[in-house]
Amino acid sequence: MAGGFLTTHVLDTARGVPAAGMTIDLFRLDGAIRQHLGHKITNDDGRTDGPILPKEHFAVGVYELEFRVGHYLRQLGIELPEPLFLDVVPIRFGISDPFSHYHVPLLVSPFGYSTYRGS
Repeated sequence: MAGGFLTTHVLDTARGVPAAGMTIDLFRLDGAIRQHLGHKITNDDGRTDGPILPKEHFAVGVYELEFRVGHYLRQLGIELPEPLFLDVVPIRFGISDPFSHYHVPLLVSPFGYSTYRGS
């Protein structure tokens, strides 16, 4: 049985604050099959209240997090040109160690983003 888990943290780099209220969806990819595994909303710290993928469902494979950046920005009432430059930000990554903690943070602004494997 696996013992790892998956977490994220979203920071709004344009405003210098955690991105509270951002919707995130998690998918597992297996060839052409894209299985929806979960739906979370970030809390006031820009994190989810618990792992996005808990250890009982953690497995080696390819995954994708979809961050609903456009919805988040619209809720803030920021005046931006339509269509938005960034709307849904997908981050596809692999999990190769079923016993590790994978942390996939997102640093985002209306016109750019970055990610990395955190700890």
